[in-house]
Amino acid sequence: MDKNTNVVMMQGCASSVGKSLLSAALCRIIKQDGYTVAPFKSQNMALNSYITVKGDEMGRAQVVQAEAAGIEPDVLMNPILLKPTSDKKSQIIVNGKVYANMDFREYHKLKPKLKATVKDAYNALADEYEYVIIEGAGSPAEINLTEGDIVNMGMADIADSPVILIGDIDKGGVFAFIAGTLQLLEEKHRKRVKGVIINKFRGDVEILKPGLGKLEEIIGIPVLGVVPYLNVDIEDEDSVSERFDRVVGKGDVDVVVIKLPHLSNYTDYNVFSLEKSITMRYVENLNDIGNPDLIILPGTKNTIEDLLYLKSVGLDEFIVRHARQGKAVIGVCGGYQMLANSLHDPHHTESRIENISGIGLIDMDVTFEKEKVTTRVDGQILCADIGMLADLEGTQVQGYEIHMGKSTFGRDAVPCINIVDSNGEEVEILDGVGNEEGNVFGTYIHGIFDNSGLLRGIINNIRKAKGLDTDSSETITFEEYKQSEYDRLADIVRNAIDMDAVYNIMRGEL
Repeated sequence: MDKNTNVVMMQGCASSVGKSLLSAALCRIIKQDGYTVAPFKSQNMALNSYITVKGDEMGRAQVVQAEAAGIEPDVLMNPILLKPTSDKKSQIIVNGKVYANMDFREYHKLKPKLKATVKDAYNALADEYEYVIIEGAGSPAEINLTEGDIVNMGMADIADSPVILIGDIDKGGVFAFIAGTLQLLEEKHRKRVKGVIINKFRGDVEILKPGLGKLEEIIGIPVLGVVPYLNVDIEDEDSVSERFDRVVGKGDVDVVVIKLPHLSNYTDYNVFSLEKSITMRYVENLNDIGNPDLIILPGTKNTIEDLLYLKSVGLDEFIVRHARQGKAVIGVCGGYQMLANSLHDPHHTESRIENISGIGLIDMDVTFEKEKVTTRVDGQILCADIGMLADLEGTQVQGYEIHMGKSTFGRDAVPCINIVDSNGEEVEILDGVGNEEGNVFGTYIHGIFDNSGLLRGIINNIRKAKGLDTDSSETITFEEYKQSEYDRLADIVRNAIDMDAVYNIMRGEL
């Protein structure tokens, strides 16, 4: 470990204990205290990814932590990203670029080679920042995965980092989780654990204190604090399932996002929580879809397989009927591709199926290529006289693209969005198209709804079509909202844990 860099690793007794969110909280607290700090996770497994300003792909958990730290996300913060393509295989992203598609056995053989990649990335951050907050994955007590580990205690060894162990009390059995985890660790790794945090507590902490004292006697490690169940609106990989089960808002415009089996970049729709005139929910079958005003087909890691899913449950036919009634449909990335006439995968990039008919709502055909497009883009809305984009001509949009499909457009495709900047280079690329009626369009741009003017314009055009008054209330930008939530997260966690002890751990003084 670089002696000039202060570091701690946040590990958990299990998955979904809150490692990502607590790491983000530490990043924000340290930033507030006037230090430079960066997040790091050697290996992330997620379908929710992000494109940096350099055009590199990384996991969004470290993007959130970088935003909390007040710095630009960099692929050094997440040098390895695993994106599952099926139950047995994942696309391996190394230093922001596609390396290969592999199953577990193939990837396990690759790990020794990747250890150097991980070490180089960490050292680069350690050289630049005063503090580094490392996040583990799952549990360090998965003893079947200890050999060749590069994401839990193996990563702590690489960085020579102390560890804080997190237990989730909401699951029940947190004392046994903590004591059992420590018991299963090798002695050299048990010594790295310098403190324990109990997370997701509901109720009066005084009731818990007798148990905390007994736990400290048993494990010989201090409990640094008890963090309450956090009701903050911050992207968290661990709370994905909870997000999908929630209904957002109570407005009179009903928005449905189709919950695809391989749904990716669900964070595209977090901003909908700021629009008080809508209700948004995730739906995966016909029984729950109801009679929405807007259907969104989101991004997916496997467009063809998820299109087959839509067809198998009849959602494709429902979406067609919905559009034929003049109601709104938007496709994003893979969802955009599904709206095409046909999809072709000659290289078997995504599936064993080479050709399949699309939903057919946009006059477009898609061919999957070997190379992945990963770009940050600026664009603008093109002229639209009717439909969802009416009166939005010239509206500026920003976001990023992650896709392996290339679109070709037919005569009836109506241009909707033009890209004018791609990774800092001036371009003129037709990105999004729709139908002639203006109630269906798609785009490759992730994060497009974060552009508040566009989202409010789309919702108001849907309101007009329903005969409702438009919403003219003031809104803050999504960026302003996120920053306020990071501050709120930091305040809650700072008040719940012994930050002096945490600093001492990071500085190697405990």
